[in-house]
Amino acid sequence: MAMTSSRPYLVRALYEWILENDCTPYVLVNAMADHVEVPQQFVKNGQIVLNVSPVAVVDLLLTNEAMQFNGRFGGVPMDIYVPMTAVMGVYARENNQGMIFDLDDPDSEPPLPDGPKPAGTRPSTKKSSGSGAGEANKKKPGLRVIK
Repeated sequence: MAMTSSRPYLVRALYEWILENDCTPYVLVNAMADHVEVPQQFVKNGQIVLNVSPVAVVDLLLTNEAMQFNGRFGGVPMDIYVPMTAVMGVYARENNQGMIFDLDDPDSEPPLPDGPKPAGTRPSTKKSSGSGAGEANKKKPGLRVIK
């Protein structure tokens, strides 16, 4: 039996986990993917990091299909739309804990190392070790509240 992608469920779980640990959730997005609506002036190397903390965004909606919210970029409000297939990772700003997703095929599951290969028993993600993509994106622009 074919299963739906685990990515939206993992994104929601990681978002809640990061908030419960009093950290700031950042989402790494493939800004060049189809149907992505983000401010292009903040895209670097085809990617953008979005601060999706409750104080930075309004009307955050995480569905199985997409992430949507309203945020401010350089003081200008903008509606953001990111299909779940364009979400490359979710991590905490403070310690880079989170996950970077496998981008080859967002709906495929990697085989288990040994033994039988039951479908859907292992998420198509790899854990961020606190270095690499997370650290490289530390300095990228994020959303912040402007009063």
